[in-house]
This record gives sequence, C-alpha cells and structure tokens, in this order.
Amino acid sequence: MSSDDEPDVPDRDVVLGYLEGALEEAHEKVESGRVYDAENEKVRIQWIRGLAYVAGQYRQLKKDKDLEEMEARLERIEEAQGLGDQ
Repeated sequence: MSSDDEPDVPDRDVVLGYLEGALEEAHEKVESGRVYDAENEKVRIQWIRGLAYVAGQYRQLKKDKDLEEMEARLERIEEAQGLGDQ
C-alpha cells in the first residue's frame, strides 16, 4: 500500500481534543442521568463504561506524548552538553 492509499491519520493533539470532548460528554451523561426505569439505567451503565474506556485511551495518549516530549528534551540537553551519540 502506498502512502497515497493510506487514510489521513489525525494528529495526536487532535485526537486528544476529541477524547477530551468525549470525556466531558460522557461525564455529563453519567452525572445528570436520572433513572426512571431499568432501560435508562442500562443506558447510563453504557455511558459509564464508555467514559472509563475513553479515559483510559486519553491517559495512554497523554502518557505517550509526555514521554516523547521528555525524550526530545533529554536529547536537546545531551546535545547542549556534548553528550549526544557517544
């Protein structure tokens, strides 16, 4: 598959923005949901599960981003001190 055939992959910051929006929406649904019947409770439970999943994905992406930023920072420090590629 050539690079022209590959779908556009959104930037990590864009994905983090989507996940932040999903977290807020799911949290609002969980907090404000009133339980009138069993079916509403099932829907609320699904929102809670969705919230947990999105929170995990967000955490992982943030962790990956933080690690990449720390690695880049360390490389700059090593280069400044003349320690790079010894």
